[in-house]
Amino acid sequence: MKRIVNLVPIVLVLAGVLGHSAAGQVKLAQTGMKFLSVGTDARASALGDAYTAMDGNAGSLFYNPAGMARQVSLVSVGLGQTQWIADINHNYISAAFAPWRGEYGVIGVMAQTVDYGELQGTIRSDNEQGYIDMGNFTPRGTMIGIGYARALNDKFSVGGSAKWVRQNLGPAAIGVTPGGLELSSNVTSVVAFDFGIMYRTGFESLTFGMAVRNFSKEAQFQSEGFQLPLTFRIGMSLNVIDVLPLDGEMHSFMFAVDAEHPRDFKEQIKIGGEYTFMKILSLRLGYVTPADEHGVSYGVGLQKDLTGVGLGVDYAYVPFGVFGNVHRFSFQFWL
Repeated sequence: MKRIVNLVPIVLVLAGVLGHSAAGQVKLAQTGMKFLSVGTDARASALGDAYTAMDGNAGSLFYNPAGMARQVSLVSVGLGQTQWIADINHNYISAAFAPWRGEYGVIGVMAQTVDYGELQGTIRSDNEQGYIDMGNFTPRGTMIGIGYARALNDKFSVGGSAKWVRQNLGPAAIGVTPGGLELSSNVTSVVAFDFGIMYRTGFESLTFGMAVRNFSKEAQFQSEGFQLPLTFRIGMSLNVIDVLPLDGEMHSFMFAVDAEHPRDFKEQIKIGGEYTFMKILSLRLGYVTPADEHGVSYGVGLQKDLTGVGLGVDYAYVPFGVFGNVHRFSFQFWL
């Protein structure tokens, strides 16, 4: 109990620091490595990313690491792809291990890569074309991390992760010499941390969650420094069937709400609902506000336990206004 009480000042300090940073001025579009803010898991994305207070598995590492603390399976693995806007592809994989039935906690590993496609590099010039062709280049982003979560008792869970993040924006031209262009690498890396807690109130399945993501020192390209997309979230979730006269073995309806305070854009409310029939078929709906292009999201999932091995597949569809539609696919298995 003493350890739990000690967590309260930490949460209040983090909330105060984040609130103070936003009090002086509104900062928009002033962070880098934004791929860390793009949702990975198709289930979470279909719920509008309202996932901070949802019990999960290995995929929770990308939202709230405390969510994997109550994993009941020995091993869970998730992988998937997001077909993001502008033909950018995000790929991820995560795994969580709960030895000794999670008595000593759950260990997770995760990785994420981003393929921005092939781009043409040019610099201004006074020649006839008005530019010098630098050839094609392929920017990349990579994240590798490890996390740990543990249920301290039947109500409190805590979790955290450390991740190494690297971004390569391709070669940069820093000068022109008689022999050609003078090039410099445009690569940077940094270590970032995520923290989270979850609290089961004891009233049916009502759960509250809090997460801080992408906490790190300043990163730098050449001489220009920038911050990672630090985010603070609080959320709640409830299986509405718990308070209705319906068979909980046949039906489930998870309702979740998140309030997000990011470093580089305005606060958002994220709302999600998931109806599951016979623990097999899930239909999902999410909503984000305020948002210029991203509002409603939809999704479907299938999961089945086959003689001790569980398999699941999820799909999320997000209309993204002028940017087109975003598709996400995720696959899971557990044992």
